[in-house]
Amino acid sequence: QVQLVESGGGLVQAGGSLRLSCAASGRTIGSYAMGWFRQAPGKEREFVAAISRSGGETVYADSVKGRFTISRVSAKNTVFLQMNSLKPEDTAVYYCAAGLAATVRPREYGYWGQGTQVTVSS
Repeated sequence: QVQLVESGGGLVQAGGSLRLSCAASGRTIGSYAMGWFRQAPGKEREFVAAISRSGGETVYADSVKGRFTISRVSAKNTVFLQMNSLKPEDTAVYYCAAGLAATVRPREYGYWGQGTQVTVSS
């Protein structure tokens, strides 16, 4: 199995930026497609972005397209989520996940991190 640990969350003003990191251990992330999901209080977990095992394909939710960028650096065994032009509605706990394909469905990812809090003030 692979263990995932997110970091980089925090409190920022609207219009600001954050970069989230997902560090993997136990197995190389090259074996997995990787995704980012988020969950706000009282809401369902929702898809944010995903990247294929090769890194050649990416998928984004319409709500973040053009503002967020997912990337992977195999030498660091780490996946990143660069978040720009943040909005208050981006406030949520962000989770990193590993699976066999870059899909929008959380049930298709077998491994999850503990989450990192992102809060955007207006």
